[in-house]
Amino acid sequence: MRRSVPLLNLSPREQLRAGRLPRRVVQLFVGLTLYGVSMAMMLRAALGLDPWDVFHAGVTLRVPMTFGQVTIVVGALVLLLWVPLRQWPGLGTISNVVVIGLAADAGLALIATPSGLAPQLALLVSGLVLNGLAGGLYIGSQLGPGPRDGLMTGLSHRTGLSIRLVRTGLEVTVLGVGWLLGGPIGLGTVLYAIAIGPLVQFFLPRVTVALEVPAGSQALRTASSLA
Repeated sequence: MRRSVPLLNLSPREQLRAGRLPRRVVQLFVGLTLYGVSMAMMLRAALGLDPWDVFHAGVTLRVPMTFGQVTIVVGALVLLLWVPLRQWPGLGTISNVVVIGLAADAGLALIATPSGLAPQLALLVSGLVLNGLAGGLYIGSQLGPGPRDGLMTGLSHRTGLSIRLVRTGLEVTVLGVGWLLGGPIGLGTVLYAIAIGPLVQFFLPRVTVALEVPAGSQALRTASSLA
């Protein structure tokens, strides 16, 4: 039986001082890069996106920016919402804002939309699985949550509402706004909603880096979705 490795509730300083930093930084950037590529794969599959990417894609139809650039700007704006919530970003948080968008644009430049439903489905499913692995990699580096995850946990803490309720409210909101802006909703949206949780749950224990920190810092953090 695989031994569970806890996700720790670390301050930004503790994240950097918790040990195994070179391994964790490499894992962080590999995970973020693959996450951006997986977003590009699902976008090129043209069968629907996850809620936040429906929003990102919808915004690209209204402003002269690439998909990756919109992802970066939205991530930065979401990060500003951390201020009244008194959330503190880590290295992983700041890197998330920039790297995922750059990797998504690079992926879009290299990946063409396949011709035919079967290749589209194959690209969609491959992108979804890669997204789950990539999310596990960057979360498991224990260098801070992404801006959207931090917004979710911060709102939950401040309002007293459950993580599940806050996450559902946020994703329904961005999905609805993205759809109104013209973002693509379809089979991929449904598959993402069903599969991403189990995929991250499968990969995360296998890639989370075990850390040694003071006993007082070992409050478990609820692992949730990613970007």
